[in-house]
Amino acid sequence: MVFARLKNKDMKKVIGWWSGGIASAVVCRLIIDDFGKENCRIIMIDTMNEDPDTYRFMMDCEKWYGVEIETIRNEEYDDIREVWYKHKSLNVSFGAICSSELKRKARKEWQKENDYSAQAFGFDTDEINRALSMKLNNPDVKPIFPLLNRMISKDECVDIVKEADIEIPNMYKLGFQNNNCFQTGCVQGGIGYWQKMGRDHPEKFHAMAKVEHEITDLRGEQVTMLKDQSNEAKKKPKKERYVFLKPHPDYPNNKDISQMEGREPKSLVDCNGFCGIDDLEENEEDQEEINYQTQMEF
Repeated sequence: MVFARLKNKDMKKVIGWWSGGIASAVVCRLIIDDFGKENCRIIMIDTMNEDPDTYRFMMDCEKWYGVEIETIRNEEYDDIREVWYKHKSLNVSFGAICSSELKRKARKEWQKENDYSAQAFGFDTDEINRALSMKLNNPDVKPIFPLLNRMISKDECVDIVKEADIEIPNMYKLGFQNNNCFQTGCVQGGIGYWQKMGRDHPEKFHAMAKVEHEITDLRGEQVTMLKDQSNEAKKKPKKERYVFLKPHPDYPNNKDISQMEGREPKSLVDCNGFCGIDDLEENEEDQEEINYQTQMEF
């Protein structure tokens, strides 16, 4: 699959969205190499929920690029928890509510007020369908995909960063596959991710379990990050397929994560304001109301 590169003769500014992950870090370096740093802007959308080491990584990348990484954010919120409690939601079928509010909204507002030739995203060789979806359904974004142009994988991105003598972000060293929202844990992390959180970072696990219960109580129905997608679960009513981190006393027919088969955390997509979107498929009418984990298949 070949995604055409932008031609220099069409040049305005090329935007590199820096998410804190390895793939986006390499993409930003590639557009600087391709188009020159004077023709690029590197931008981070800050969720205010990142691991502190992400900002060390950001400073190291700024030195690598010779370009400042600009920071924008949705100033409606001071904390990611405000998003969850305001909308009484965590993760729905089209993506995480926190990504929609903190990243997608900020990016769209920025996009209205700025001119650009292209926006570069860190979709790697495992994310060709996501790139096609964005290209077909979001033409106003003018997306380009430097990793796909070169068929670079996420593992190869790690090697590129190490070769630049930059220490990889803390979350990768802890055994996670992405560098997203480590202060609370990522609501799209999946069952393996949250099992690992429970083992290695129980304080984050218990705090998020409390959030699930509180928002469930506020909404009056199950609000979880995870869903049982087994064949057996598909025989149950939809609301009984949701998996809590810890048992909720008012919903005894719902499993909790301790009842799910153990598994290793799989790779997440970097959080860039497009998480959970699969524009190649039509949405179901009731999709907004269904809380479930969308990035993994169990």
